[in-house]
Amino acid sequence: MPDSPPASARERAARTKRERSRRALLEAAAELFAAQGWLPTRLEDVARRAGVSTATTYNHFPTKHALIAHVYAPLVAPPIERARALRAQGRDAVAVLEEHVRDLAVATREHEALTVPFVFAVQDHSARTGRAPDPADDADPRIIAPLAQLLGELIVQGQEDGTLRPFPPGRDFATQVLNLLLLRVMNRRGEPAELTAEIVLTVLFGALRPEVLVDAGRDGRPFAR
Repeated sequence: MPDSPPASARERAARTKRERSRRALLEAAAELFAAQGWLPTRLEDVARRAGVSTATTYNHFPTKHALIAHVYAPLVAPPIERARALRAQGRDAVAVLEEHVRDLAVATREHEALTVPFVFAVQDHSARTGRAPDPADDADPRIIAPLAQLLGELIVQGQEDGTLRPFPPGRDFATQVLNLLLLRVMNRRGEPAELTAEIVLTVLFGALRPEVLVDAGRDGRPFAR
């Protein structure tokens, strides 16, 4: 009888199999969510497309909300990484904030077919829980793809250094600003990212730095590009 492989080899094989299953699930989910949207896509369908069991799917992703968030998170990671890099270089928080909103508009528009089901997942999860994002909730799409977190940090930094008005509270207002951006992507399909960004920035700075709009005059559009 042949000897059993050493434990380390078995562990590596199991880890490789698990990683392969996870990649297959994410790829299958991206295809189905983009093609079908949020409601028609079921975890069972994703499992079938990925060639794994439904039980395996649940072992990786506890809910459909978590699955779409894990699909979506890498797509919006570059704008977050770029904004953090700009902050690390000492760039002005307000300037980084404006660029970050523009970058988010580009990323969410570029991946519009997956942004829409992600928005549905966020709204559905929020309605079910009735609470703010909870870091302990591993199925909360707002935690898995934390789009509002850095936005809030930038607003708070601008409020603390006096370049932005102190009200509304930065972290709370960041959620409202992000919701505006995401809902516009969902409700205005095909709108240019530049226009989405301009509208969001006009609302954001209209509340937190209204002099920018006042100085631009009645017909001015200071955030147009």
